[in-house]
Order: sequence, then C-alpha cells, then structure tokens
Amino acid sequence: MTSKNIYILAIESSCDDTAAAVLLNDKLLSNVVATQDIHQKYGGVVPELASRAHQQNIVPVIHQAIDQANIDKKDITAIAFTRGPGLMGSLLVGTSFAKSLAMGLSVPLIEVNHMQAHILAHFIDEENYSKPEFPFLALTISGGHTQIVKVTDHFEMQVLGQAIDDAVGEAFDKSAKILGMPYPGGPLIDKYAQSGNPKAFKFTKPKVAGLDFSFSGLKTAVLYFIQKQVKENPKFIEENRDDICASIQYTIVEILMDKLKMAVKQTGINQIAIGGGVSANSGIRKTLKEAEKKYGWKTYVPKFEYTTDNAAMIGIVGYYKYLKGDFANLSITAQARYKI
Repeated sequence: MTSKNIYILAIESSCDDTAAAVLLNDKLLSNVVATQDIHQKYGGVVPELASRAHQQNIVPVIHQAIDQANIDKKDITAIAFTRGPGLMGSLLVGTSFAKSLAMGLSVPLIEVNHMQAHILAHFIDEENYSKPEFPFLALTISGGHTQIVKVTDHFEMQVLGQAIDDAVGEAFDKSAKILGMPYPGGPLIDKYAQSGNPKAFKFTKPKVAGLDFSFSGLKTAVLYFIQKQVKENPKFIEENRDDICASIQYTIVEILMDKLKMAVKQTGINQIAIGGGVSANSGIRKTLKEAEKKYGWKTYVPKFEYTTDNAAMIGIVGYYKYLKGDFANLSITAQARYKI
C-alpha cells in the first residue's frame, strides 16, 4: 500500500507534553510540542493536572502543526497516535481526539507504541544522518523506562533487559531532588556535572543479573551520603555541587555502559542506537561516541528534538505502519502499560 505522498498527522500525549507533527512520507514537515510548566511546583508530574492541560493544548497544537506543514487538513492521509505506555488520563485525551478526527476526516487510524517510537525516531529522513542497519541494539532511556532492545526489523523487537525498579531518568531526577534542585532535575545534574570531577565521590554500582538494570539502590546511596556529609558540614552541597553531580552522572553512565557492553558481547551486534529523554544527556552522548573508537561500535545518537516526548517519532511509526496497511479499529482504547 503505497502512494507518492503520504501525509501522516501524529499526536503524542503519553505524559506531560502535548505534541503534534506532520510527516510527508518519512520527512518531517512540522513538530510542535506544548510543555506543561504546572508540574514544577509539585516536584513531579501530577496525572490529573497533566490530562487537563492536554485538553487545553491539543487543538492549538494540532492547528499549529498543520499550519507549519503548510497543508490543509483534507490532505491528511492517516492519523497516528500514542496508544501507550503512559499516564492513562493523558493517553485518553490523545486517543479520543485522534479517533474523532480520523472519523471526521474519513482517514485510517494508526496506533503507536511510545517505546517503539523512541527507537524508530532514528528512521526520520534527516540530512547528514545515517539510519541504523538491522539488526541493532537500542538503549531506550527516559523518566519511565530503561531498556536494551534487540531490533531486527522496524516491527520486530525483543527486550533483552530492563529496569526492575526505578528508571534511569527517575534516578537523575530523584538525586537532583536530594540536592535541593527543582524538577526536572536531570538536566541540571548534567549541566553542573560538566564542571565537576566525575571521580570525586564513589557510589557503588548495583549488582543485577543479566541485562536488567536497578537504580533504586543508587538513589538510596546518594541520599545517605548527602545526609551524612551535610550533618558534618551544612554547606557540603553548595561547596561540592559540581563534583557531586559529576560523580552521580559518571556512576549512572557506567551502569548503562556495563550492560551495553554485555549485550554487545552476548548478541555479537555492535550497532547501538539510543533514544528517550535521557539520551539528551551529554555524559551519555560523549561516552557512547568514545565507545565507537574504543570498541569499534557504530553508534546512532538522535537530534535533541527527537529525544524528549515528541510527535515526530509517532509519525514515523505511523508511516511504516501505513505502508503495511496496519490500521486500528475505532473501538481501540488507550493502554497505560503496553509492552513492545
């Protein structure tokens, strides 16, 4: 099922970003994201507030995406939307809107797995960017997920290892909270880490069998370490902020790299693609690029705009599903838990 011009309108609403994008085949025409600042004062995403904000944002965001793409809504070939995983209330807003719009425009509806989309974001046609070749290993790292996935085809994926407790993004944000930083704290740890000594303080790495991850022990270790040091010196955090951040980041990157090296050894696959919000972290990007030279890996690092939750990645999955004629029924429902 192919036609020369396939216009996919994509909608993403899995957490606290309302996003819409338009793709012409595998090329991005527009990518609009409305972020929700309301959660900062609560130190984390409040599901009820997130779904309300999605209801306010979804119409203007879709209008903007269509306008920026310079098309008319009657040009749309199909509508792709995030079915899950994510916050149920947030997903319901995007799912309901996508279904109504598909029905109103009489176009096919395409459901997308959010985690699959983080991986397939690498297939958006970009200048000066080569797409991964199958098979490759994908490391998807975000606030809610940490996974190593073996990718054999666009839709043939096998999870080899994942977080058994906290996700890596949570480890960054919770460590930042312990240091008294506002939410989301992960980018702040990255910022301060760049001026610090990564070996100033040593945090033990959790021992987890196989390719699974654990970050809850690290978070607890950071908490006890800070409590002990602050008791002895109340100014410890402000005097050592950069070194603390660098040491936390170094430990997290080491945990990720240890498992990646193990996955490469087990599978014999040395093509590595990263995705998800935490793949914007400079420490991870730098270490991965160094691994290319050190281990002979071929690494794929996405553009920053494709790391956080966005609709462009939903659109590229929509495009490949459209080519297969893989459409959803209008009775489809959102799924808070949705495995690859």
